[in-house]
Amino acid sequence: MMGFGIVMPVIPFFTERLARATGFSGKNIPLHVGLLTAIYPLMQFLFAPLWGRQSDRVGRKRMLLIGIAGSAAAQILFGVSTSLWLLYGARAFGGIFSAATLPAASAQVADMTSVAGRARGMAWLRTAVGLGSIAGLALGGVTARKDLHLNWSAGHFLVDGFSIPFFLAALLMLFALGIAALWLANSSSSHPAPDGDEEKPDRGWIAHRAIRFALGLTAGGQFALAVFEGTFALYAQKRLGYGPVQVGVVFMVCGLVMSIFQYLAVRFLSQLLQPLHQIVIGFMLMGVGQLILPFVQPPLVLLAVGVIGFGMALVSPNLAAQISRLAGNRQGQSLGWQSAAESTGQVAGPLVGSLLFSLYARLPYLLAGAFLVGVGASAAFTKSAKVRGARNADG
Repeated sequence: MMGFGIVMPVIPFFTERLARATGFSGKNIPLHVGLLTAIYPLMQFLFAPLWGRQSDRVGRKRMLLIGIAGSAAAQILFGVSTSLWLLYGARAFGGIFSAATLPAASAQVADMTSVAGRARGMAWLRTAVGLGSIAGLALGGVTARKDLHLNWSAGHFLVDGFSIPFFLAALLMLFALGIAALWLANSSSSHPAPDGDEEKPDRGWIAHRAIRFALGLTAGGQFALAVFEGTFALYAQKRLGYGPVQVGVVFMVCGLVMSIFQYLAVRFLSQLLQPLHQIVIGFMLMGVGQLILPFVQPPLVLLAVGVIGFGMALVSPNLAAQISRLAGNRQGQSLGWQSAAESTGQVAGPLVGSLLFSLYARLPYLLAGAFLVGVGASAAFTKSAKVRGARNADG
């Protein structure tokens, strides 16, 4: 997730510089920002189920090592790119290999936890993912320097002030690679399938209604979050006068809130509220945060973003735990599908958001907020309908 986060504060400024250097029109910069943001999760969408299924066969550790090594190489390539086409290639390469990491890590957690402790384990994992995003946002926002007198070129590659955060990210990834290679234990699934599903073939797993419902909510939540993530740097640059550092701070606040409350909310609220109730509240909070975002000025921008992050903290670990619980002995495959669902939203969000932003700067947040409130209401209605149906059946 550091690879995804590190680009967010920098990408509008990096893209603008390369676009102007290679003769692209400045009017197309929002489109390229959206496409560069989207191509990373698009590759995750295509490859996460494949990597996840492979982790069920060969173990989680090997997939994690492959994913980390490939992601480090992608960061280096991104940092030395001198054209938009090289940026696209580096982002696609990074998305392919990052797709091996999260499904394998999620499956490793599922292998090591009981069904009762699954939500807590997933919350810890999502907290780690959030911290990775925060580290990426910090590196991207603070270390990308326009004023640094660093300029070294070789053929189609260039090292300058914008290269520093990507090189630092690659170095940290290589450090993590060494730790994982030396100390991470391998695992494979040992969980039984849900009741009545022991003989269900793999093709039938995705037909499970509850699985489809959870995957749909996953895609919807990530779509709306990606609308915010994919357009806020443009919005902040145009409407708030922010630079990379200020944009990085805002993203860090969002990631920090998500990281802290993913664990705290699941640990304490799980004693008071059922997972679906937490998910509904989370969607509602995300919607409110997006709706108020375009109408506030600093420092209230941080409050709106914090509400978005807190809502996602309720949604993400509970959905991951629900999908894992229903997966049985197909942990890698199921969590690969969840990663693909997240990537679906992350692909569509920046593209739709950048298109809406080109029409009216506030429009992405207004529509995304309304969409989130609608999804939350729909999930609540579905839960109520199930309860009424169960009561009628008992009666």
